[in-house]
Parts: sequence; structure tokens; C-alpha cells
Amino acid sequence: MTATARVETSDLQGAQRLLAAISRSFETKVVGQARLRETLLIGLMTGGHILLESVPGLAKTTAAQTLADTVSAQFHRIQCTPDLLPSDIVGTQIYDAAKGVFSTQLGPVHANLVLLDEINRSSAKTQSAMLEAMQERQTSIGGVVYPLPDPFLVLATQNPIEQEGTYVLPEAQMDRFMLKDVLDYPDPAEEAEVIRRIDAGVFLAEAKQTAVADLEDVRKLQALTHRVYIDPAIVRYIVGLVYVTRHAEQYIDPQLAEYIEFGASPRASIAFSQAARALALLNGRDHVIPEDVKSLAHRVLRHRIILGFAAVAEQVRVETVIDAVLGSVQTP
Repeated sequence: MTATARVETSDLQGAQRLLAAISRSFETKVVGQARLRETLLIGLMTGGHILLESVPGLAKTTAAQTLADTVSAQFHRIQCTPDLLPSDIVGTQIYDAAKGVFSTQLGPVHANLVLLDEINRSSAKTQSAMLEAMQERQTSIGGVVYPLPDPFLVLATQNPIEQEGTYVLPEAQMDRFMLKDVLDYPDPAEEAEVIRRIDAGVFLAEAKQTAVADLEDVRKLQALTHRVYIDPAIVRYIVGLVYVTRHAEQYIDPQLAEYIEFGASPRASIAFSQAARALALLNGRDHVIPEDVKSLAHRVLRHRIILGFAAVAEQVRVETVIDAVLGSVQTP
């Protein structure tokens, strides 16, 4: 799992300049939310899909649109509702009566960056339509396969407050999201800054974000991320963390271990290694350190460790279990 080629100093410096420019452009419209910016950049650099959870109004849509504009990416937003059909996402065949033939109309998933807003409001059938797109990077319409654009990134959001008319995402689909981030409210100073920028017209439709990069720059960043060095000791540390989630009773407080119904799959180890490489590059390094893995633990594991009913009843948070797992494995 180690990289095949080390990152040259000139490439590292170029990546730093590009990432700094993207971050500055992002921050002109998105106030605060530093971890959200980091999470979205990790997704962009790895091609891994992101699940965002928060109450409404915390700039998820603004962040996705701003990131797409910043890197000249095609952006589509899909508002998920119970009556949304799979064809509304992937596309369908339309009959042309004048010509007597069917033509294919591609759906909004055919974009570089796709925002699935309130994904848990769509039916299980519609949610499953996204699986092929997310995993295989293609869709099938009328027996014909249509590749998705490169790069391709799905950002899905869900609202944890109102559960009426929602459908719980199946574990198989949750596992396909590289990271799950939970957003917090802004502090008073940040909220005041949002109001100031609204008054200044920053968020008006005509005030479109100026691109500071293009899709070729994104592809180069992705290739560079893959070359970031990850030591075998770090790989063993990652695998050890994921292993503990499956055999928790042997390593953490037995009472906490009883709350776990299912541990994380090997996709967690893959997500750790890919995201840690991206985080190292974001921090100006050509190699992964244990702190990269630790800072990603909540985002990688919170949607992969399945807690039982007792944990819900006793209000035990999955982050508490993850912290116990981190404390049980020796840092290399």
C-alpha cells in the first residue's frame, strides 16, 4: 500500500500554492467551517464521496457550489424527495414521435460534482440507483453504459432532526462514502460575518466565484496524492484500528464494546490510507504521520461502526466508542 514514487519538492510546492488558492477562493463565500473545507478538499483530492450531516442552514450547498466554481467543475444539485425516481437521477430514454426513435437524456448525476441534498428523503429504490454511479463511475440506461465525468465526486447531505418521511441509508451505501462529517453551528463572530457578506452582495447570483483552477489541475492533485508516502508501520496502525472495531470486547471497556453490533469493513482501512495521504499533502508533507490518521478517525469510522439499540437508548455516541478504539491501539 506504499506509494510507488515519492513526491518531488517542486511538485509539493506547486500543490501547496494550488491548494492555498483554492482555500482562499472557498473562504470568500464560506465563513468558518474549516473542517468542512478540509473534508471537501480531501474528497476532491482522492475522488472519495462525502456524507455531510447537520441541521439546515450551515452552508452545505453553498460550500459545494463554491468548490465546483473554484475548480471549473460542472455542478448539479439534486433535491431528494420521496417521489424522486431513479430515472430522475441517472437519466432515461425519451421517445421522439416525429422521428420514431428513442433518444437518451442523461440525468443530473452526469456532472463532476453532484450534491444529493437530504439523501435520506429519497426511497430505497432511488438510493440504490446511486450505487452504480458512486462505485462504478458509470450509469446504465436502456442497456447502454455511460461513463461519468472525470473527476467525479458525490456530496450527500442528511438532516438529523426531522425523521418523518425519511429512509435510513442501508449500510452498503453508507460504506461507499469515504468520510462522514457532522457540522457545527458557527460562533457569533462568524455568524455576524455571514450577515455582513450578505449585505455586501457576496452571495448574489451574479457574484459568481472566479475559478482559480481547472479539472486538469484537479487530476494532477489526485495523481500527486496517490504518490504521498505511507509507511508500513502506519498501514499496520490503520488496520489495527479497524480490527479493534470488529473485536472490541478484547481491547476496550467491555461495557462500551457491547454497544457495537458491527465493526468497520475493509473499506474503512482503504479510506484511512487514501484520506491520510490527502491530509498530509494539505499540510505540506510528502508522507503520512499518525496524527493524520487520528484526526480522520471520526470522519472515517462514525458511519461504519454500527451501534445497537442499547447505545441509542442510553445516548452513547459513536464518537465515544471511536475514541476508546483510538486509545486501545499503540501509536507507531
